[in-house]
Amino acid sequence: MNEHDWLAERFEENRPHLRAVAYRMLGSASEADDAVQDTWLRLSRAGTDGVENLGGWLTTIVARVSLNMLRSRALRREEPLDPPVTAQPAADPANGTDPEHEAVLADSVGLALLVVLDTLTPAERLAFVLHDMFGVPFEEIAPIVERSPVATRQLASRARRRVQEARVQEAGPGDPDAERQPGEISRRREVVNAFLAASRLGDFDALLTTLDPDIVLRADTAAAQMGMDSADAGAARMGADGALTGARAVAGFFSGRAAAVRPALIDGAPGAIWSYLGETRVVFAFTITGGTITVIDLIADPERLARLEVVPLSAGAEARRAQRGQLAGSSGIALARTTLA
Repeated sequence: MNEHDWLAERFEENRPHLRAVAYRMLGSASEADDAVQDTWLRLSRAGTDGVENLGGWLTTIVARVSLNMLRSRALRREEPLDPPVTAQPAADPANGTDPEHEAVLADSVGLALLVVLDTLTPAERLAFVLHDMFGVPFEEIAPIVERSPVATRQLASRARRRVQEARVQEAGPGDPDAERQPGEISRRREVVNAFLAASRLGDFDALLTTLDPDIVLRADTAAAQMGMDSADAGAARMGADGALTGARAVAGFFSGRAAAVRPALIDGAPGAIWSYLGETRVVFAFTITGGTITVIDLIADPERLARLEVVPLSAGAEARRAQRGQLAGSSGIALARTTLA
């Protein structure tokens, strides 16, 4: 087998993945095929000298090609020549397009998602697609969009929020996700605020109203270690795996113990943080379903924290809490010695 045939064989192995990336970037089957073909031409001209990860290299190339096509489309204010693929695509097998593959793509992407992706900037779209759909690290996406990894993470976060809003609009009254209607973010913030207020006041019954009966509290290794180092009685109630289940157990754990915790947006979702000397030390990530909290994740691992976009909320409310003495330094230090910090 000569080098050209070997390259062609390796490329065909990667073609489905490359086409999936291009389709999600461009929202057009024909343009996705063009991007994949351009990627092949670049591979055949450049060869693989110095390429250690061919799949990753090809993903980068098809992403760059798709990004250039999106930018060109935006400059000319063009729409894709073909409409988004539906669940039953009209594909011609003779042109190498697999109808079943088209259906899988359409089902996984969804027309509403394609529509909202078209409202994103090319850089936002690429950051979201590569990271959220294909798990490409921000450090590898950053050079493609010519931004820092932090700025690239922010691009993806903005895109993610708009995609979530689009999925809210797509959910119908009978949909299991129908709770995610416009205004749901505000309602979830209210649930989080009610939880924090009840926790600060030590109002056990009010805490119970915010929690699902089968709620699970989970602490990552770093958060669990903080609890063990504190010798705090609350930490002892958690299992060896850093977990606690059941509304009464979780309410008992938090009751009277969130004095220095403040609300925040965590990757665009309502949550909370505990900070020390201006540095976020613990993130409280909430899963809320049907108006009650079903999961609380305590995240303290520095590497995990660095991957999150954290936006503290309501400086005015924080000032009012400080006036009530709820953000006193001694409270913060005490909290640092519990699994809440």
